[in-house]
Amino acid sequence: MATSVTLEDALSNVDLLEDIALPDQQPCIEPPPASIVYQANFDTNFEDRTAFVTGIAKFMEEATVHAKLNEMLEEGDEYAVMLYTWRSCSRAIPSIKSNEQPNRVEIYEKTVEVLEPEVTKLVNFMYFQKRAVDWFCEEIKRLCHQERRRDFVSEAHLLTLGKFINMFAVLDALKNMKSSVKNDYAQYRRAAGFLKKMADPQSIQESQNLSMVLANHDKITNTLKEKLETIPGYEEILADVINICLTYLDTRMYVTPEEKHVLFKVMGFGLYLMDGSQSNIYKLDSKKRISLSKIDKYFKQLQVVTLFGDMQIPLYSYITKSPHYEENKSRWTCTATNNSPSYNILEQLQPIREEHTKYISELARHSNEVVTTAQKDSPRTDEENKELCDLALRGVQLLSSWTVQLMELYSWKLVHPTDNFSNKDCPKEAEEYERATRYNYDTDEKFAFVEVIAMIKGLQLLMSRMESVFNEAIRRNIYADLQDFVQIVLREPLRQTVKKKKTLIKSILTSIRDTCVSI
Repeated sequence: MATSVTLEDALSNVDLLEDIALPDQQPCIEPPPASIVYQANFDTNFEDRTAFVTGIAKFMEEATVHAKLNEMLEEGDEYAVMLYTWRSCSRAIPSIKSNEQPNRVEIYEKTVEVLEPEVTKLVNFMYFQKRAVDWFCEEIKRLCHQERRRDFVSEAHLLTLGKFINMFAVLDALKNMKSSVKNDYAQYRRAAGFLKKMADPQSIQESQNLSMVLANHDKITNTLKEKLETIPGYEEILADVINICLTYLDTRMYVTPEEKHVLFKVMGFGLYLMDGSQSNIYKLDSKKRISLSKIDKYFKQLQVVTLFGDMQIPLYSYITKSPHYEENKSRWTCTATNNSPSYNILEQLQPIREEHTKYISELARHSNEVVTTAQKDSPRTDEENKELCDLALRGVQLLSSWTVQLMELYSWKLVHPTDNFSNKDCPKEAEEYERATRYNYDTDEKFAFVEVIAMIKGLQLLMSRMESVFNEAIRRNIYADLQDFVQIVLREPLRQTVKKKKTLIKSILTSIRDTCVSI
């Protein structure tokens, strides 16, 4: 016989459930949800360039080129993702055992049906890389014109050209690494040829061109280098690009790990493009046009960088492939495969702890001051906004530097897998990926890895709680700095240009002032 329970007892039992402890032993590794805020999008890709009527035609022309280059960079990123995520489709397709197989035609038809959309992407990629190489070479040719060389090339334009160089390096390397792309296209071509899908001359020529692009290693690089060598003075522009990358590394003018690694890849790939039949990087070094010793120093500190995703590339590979490397081999120390101190996470752990403790203390102090300031009627002063802006920047830089430490160590381990002689716990029959990951870290490195990740997640959580405060302070500080620059810093240069009758410089400074004032 079932016992009856009163309503009061039932409600009491439900209330008791709240007091039951349900411990969860799993660590919380999910990032905090992004706050819902309204953010104006100022990245218009220079769509408003014609609105600034006070601007000089030269800058409007450069803004137009910038917009086109940025569009092609976005398209290049899409093709890089396509190549990186490509997985073999042909391996899942049933193979033809013999010519007498009864369902042979059906298999070929299904093969074409499945692979045709993917092959269309490859055809579009072939046309894109050709169009991008032509556009880049035309821009270099325009900048190398004798009249243009008398003028300066803006820093932003040089950085955009550097991003283009990085795009070519990434696309070519991904194409070389992905054998599944070649296998899928070979399977499609075999099936389409049997069904006579490519009977017209245009389709046959297109198929042959695509086969050449996929089959030849470094096809994009070689085509780019051949076309650049036909342009007189192209090495001068590439030298400017490499020098601006060096300047950014010297002054740490980067935030994310990707931005840092792009600078390294541009320097390495740029040197390879410059060294050829028409130019010699070692002669440019003797003329003080570039500094190979400084580049070698950076390449020795960071020998392996992330190419794309979890794919890595040794920077010295760009140097060793250059035509004049053998007779100048002794000038490079980065080609030696010794372990750099930057890959020793145990040596870096104590400085990271000290940076974390110091910044957390400063962040806590500002967090308390924010609560106090919120109770006041007067807003924060310009000095307080600048201090908060600098604090946010240092926090992001710390998060970036710690993330870089882990990413660079991970990249180094992937390129240098362990073996049974270095690690007795590693079985002789272990797969290469296991030797690069599972057996390639000792216990201390694993604990250090976890500790650094915990510091990154903890600091990111604390900074996200002050996001609204940082946003307001950063915007107000940028506005104040811009007004100081326009109304104070530019005042004396403008007076000097009027006094010395420098009409061109005066028009440039006036355009800058009028444009900034209207923002």
